[in-house]
Amino acid sequence: MTSEPHRRAIGSLRAVALDAPDIDRLATFYTQLAGWQRVPDDEDDWITLDAGDGWQLGLQQAIDHVPPRWPDQDRPQQAHLDFRVPDIDAAAERAVQLGATLLRRSERWHTLADPAGHPFDLCLNPDDPRTTLMSVMLDCPDAKALSHFYAGLLGKPVTYEADGVAMIGEDGAQPVMFQQVEHYTAPRWPDPAYPQQIHLDVTVQDVDAAERAALDIGATRLDGAGPTWRVYADPAGKPFCLVWSV
Repeated sequence: MTSEPHRRAIGSLRAVALDAPDIDRLATFYTQLAGWQRVPDDEDDWITLDAGDGWQLGLQQAIDHVPPRWPDQDRPQQAHLDFRVPDIDAAAERAVQLGATLLRRSERWHTLADPAGHPFDLCLNPDDPRTTLMSVMLDCPDAKALSHFYAGLLGKPVTYEADGVAMIGEDGAQPVMFQQVEHYTAPRWPDPAYPQQIHLDVTVQDVDAAERAALDIGATRLDGAGPTWRVYADPAGKPFCLVWSV
């Protein structure tokens, strides 16, 4: 276990975004599973869900989405969400009724896939009656290296390191976790044959200054941009966006 002093952030985590061919269906699934609220907007290809505790989930329409086939690294998940629930068996049964697929049972957590095929874990937390999002966990070839990159990007300290696993940020404050996987296959955004599956949106104030700082710590600029966003890849090849308000 480790802990680092707080560092200056390049940006702050705005949302964890999932690709899906039917974002309305996926929004209904997560609002019913976890009680999240849909944020009103006028975008046809994006839905934001708010957990009310600092987490936001973005759902991005991807008509040609190729779902992961966990745990196959030929069609990797790239990342997954970890939820805490008071009863993993009851929560898994409820999730299946809502459209999830049960992938694996274990003593402390069950692994399922949402209606778009994204794996997620239901983790036992009997002391809290709520369904809450504990963390987003990114697959990578080097957990220590990627955790230090995101610590610099998001200004969250590295709070845990072990063999093949790391975490930045405090429990309850939108931590990001990292798990090392063998035969890691990186996304090749925007190639639909090697989909990103999940990406992080990072809010910045000055995008040009933030871009310089992100490139300095190991990011790569990708060929994607809009009026309020630019696309980059982290050192493991996973896309993320710097986003800002106008």
